[in-house]
Amino acid sequence: MRPDKQEIIEMLSLTDKSQIEALYKKAYEVKKQYVGTKVYFRGIVELSNICSKNCYYCGIRSGNTKVGRYTICKEEVLAEAKWCHEQRYGSIVLQAGERESKAWTDFITELILGIKEISGGKLGITLSMGEQTEDVYRQWREAGAHRYLLRIETSDPELYTTLHPPNHSYARRLECIRTLKKLGYQTGTGVMIGLPGQTAEHLAGDILFFYDEDIDMLGMGPFIPHHDTPLGYLIGTYDPEQALTGGLKMIAACRIALRDVNIASTTALQALMPTGRELGLLAGANIIMPNITDTSYRDGYQLYEGKPGLDENARSSRDNLEQSILSIGESIGYDEWGDSRHYKGKAQDPTDKPS
Repeated sequence: MRPDKQEIIEMLSLTDKSQIEALYKKAYEVKKQYVGTKVYFRGIVELSNICSKNCYYCGIRSGNTKVGRYTICKEEVLAEAKWCHEQRYGSIVLQAGERESKAWTDFITELILGIKEISGGKLGITLSMGEQTEDVYRQWREAGAHRYLLRIETSDPELYTTLHPPNHSYARRLECIRTLKKLGYQTGTGVMIGLPGQTAEHLAGDILFFYDEDIDMLGMGPFIPHHDTPLGYLIGTYDPEQALTGGLKMIAACRIALRDVNIASTTALQALMPTGRELGLLAGANIIMPNITDTSYRDGYQLYEGKPGLDENARSSRDNLEQSILSIGESIGYDEWGDSRHYKGKAQDPTDKPS
């Protein structure tokens, strides 16, 4: 049954602390029933900060001349993937700024094939490479990638235009999401919470968008302004506590409304509070993406202000996360892909490896 929009708006509009805590508890009960209390790690490699897009909120937007650009070489990426596999992470995420070229497409294909080889096919592979053609998506799918995250950022076309230059197309982004689904990817998307001009009704519309588009996984986070962007003027009036609460309420509302999708507890929550990711798990999330990128690159991949863990190496991140997750009574799905139960409930490619 399609979720009720008014009920979602009411959840997202809560201001009383006791009612908000009750919302989190309800979401956690739904999480336990539909996806369990096992957390799945996706070791994330921030492959490149070169981007063709010029989004008004993003620190690596093409118009930001203050950031040094980089692309990590194949050997380094495969070394990070090998480490990820040795640490028994079930999956790896390759994330980068958006660009389209044959050389880039083939480079990503080589990485996918290399990761499959060094892990004996055991590492699940998620890509977050933005808008591409159907042929490119198909090439990467056939090479072995099986999940793709393409955030819509907001499902409201009018709000979308306030966040992007005129040459950025909402229609194309939506078409790409639908193409990914058609090709058999576990398809993920997500939005920013707390955008200027955004209302609870917008966010409720986002959740209905996730439902209507039959999305398998969500990567959402609170909007955090970056000083080297057109929206940097909002830093002076930004309220981190309110932003954190907004992000957690959205996770909870999504879990209650959508039940069996994978939901990531993102680093943006940690940027607002050191225990933000753990709070995300308690509000209904079940995925965490530890950063395994070499620390020498991390300063160049700051999509928002105050990104945490810039100098925390991958091993420290793993150990700290393990302790904090166990401390809240959850377990970690080592050596498991942790596929979306929503996706697994649909028809899928019989060659897919089970989790």
